[in-house]
Amino acid sequence: MKILIVNGPNLNLLGTREPEIYGSVSMEDYLLELTTEFPNNEILYYQSNIEGELINRLQKDDFDAVVINPGAFTHYSYAIADCLKNIQIPKIEIHISNIYKREEFRKKSVTAESCDAVISGFGMKGYKLALQSLL
Repeated sequence: MKILIVNGPNLNLLGTREPEIYGSVSMEDYLLELTTEFPNNEILYYQSNIEGELINRLQKDDFDAVVINPGAFTHYSYAIADCLKNIQIPKIEIHISNIYKREEFRKKSVTAESCDAVISGFGMKGYKLALQSLL
């Protein structure tokens, strides 16, 4: 299976950004773990701080499932929500932190309704849990 992992704004800073919330492992290092753990699957990765670039990547038809962490776009990007709604493959939204234990504005996800499931609060392990559930 070919799975696309998409990360939104500021997630390029994983490993150094607020380690007390997001941990100290970079996404690049974690991707190495995932590709080792799931060798029979192709894991594609894309990150952007720009909403339109995320939508353009999601609209490419070159993957079988998507794991998305929209970052701050989770809370207000109806454009990403509409894009996800139009993708007819399995989609899982993940959040490294438990968004329901954070600031009030983070407790609402406008993108979750367009996904099949949401995983929140398991740290970086959320990506692994999403892959396991897709396989």
